[in-house]
Amino acid sequence: MHGISTDNLWMAFGLTFAAGLATAIGSLMVLFSKRPNPRLLAFGLAFAGGAMVYVSLSEILNKSIASFALSYGDRLGFTYGTLWFLGGVLLVVLIDHLVPNPHETLDKQDPAFKEKNRSSIRRVGLLSAVAITAHNFPEGLATFFATLESPSVGLPLAFAIAIHNIPEGIAIAVPVYFATGRKSYAFGASLLSGLAEPVGAAIGYFALAGSLSHATFGAVFGLIAGIMVFLALDELLPAAKRYAKGHETVYGLVIGMATIAISLVLFKW
Repeated sequence: MHGISTDNLWMAFGLTFAAGLATAIGSLMVLFSKRPNPRLLAFGLAFAGGAMVYVSLSEILNKSIASFALSYGDRLGFTYGTLWFLGGVLLVVLIDHLVPNPHETLDKQDPAFKEKNRSSIRRVGLLSAVAITAHNFPEGLATFFATLESPSVGLPLAFAIAIHNIPEGIAIAVPVYFATGRKSYAFGASLLSGLAEPVGAAIGYFALAGSLSHATFGAVFGLIAGIMVFLALDELLPAAKRYAKGHETVYGLVIGMATIAISLVLFKW
């Protein structure tokens, strides 16, 4: 069983909470700012996607394999790590099937539709909040357990997820604000959705607190790696491509990977 320091525990909850609060930042951008620069948004989304893919494949998946190897040996460790990685991918596919993410639908809503169909857009806002909240639970688990095992991995992952959460806050705030005309409702809906991340982390920790063995960490890290890679490829990069006007997507992707790579090198010194 892994020894867990109190400092690491509080840091894990703190980073998860901070990453979740980024949805509220997205709502504030809608309520108090001009329309976000689409090219900057494209770069930010691709940056987050590149960071999440890199840290998942270079660090988190390897930690899953190493944790399993401590219990079952190198060959079975690699096998179990790979299977749990694929399980993480399938988990998000299942969540997407049961609660489709509304990002693309929201992008296609034009202002005229919003003005004439407030009841419809109210439903869109509610579904957006529910869908994004469902997606935030595994993200909270990812940030929390990555930090719990290794703050040097959890910190850049939390940063990437926070960037990812800003447009999610926008996706919730826009329909709620158009439907109600109340800034407080739009902000509150985004904030509550973001709080699903620390709630998911707390549920996961207390559910597993009595069985935090090497194999448990291996399973959790395998799931996290699969979830993060799928979210990046299925949500972040396609969204970045929709907003891009030039090469922002590939530049953001590469710079996001390079930033995480350099930060991980510096953490190891």
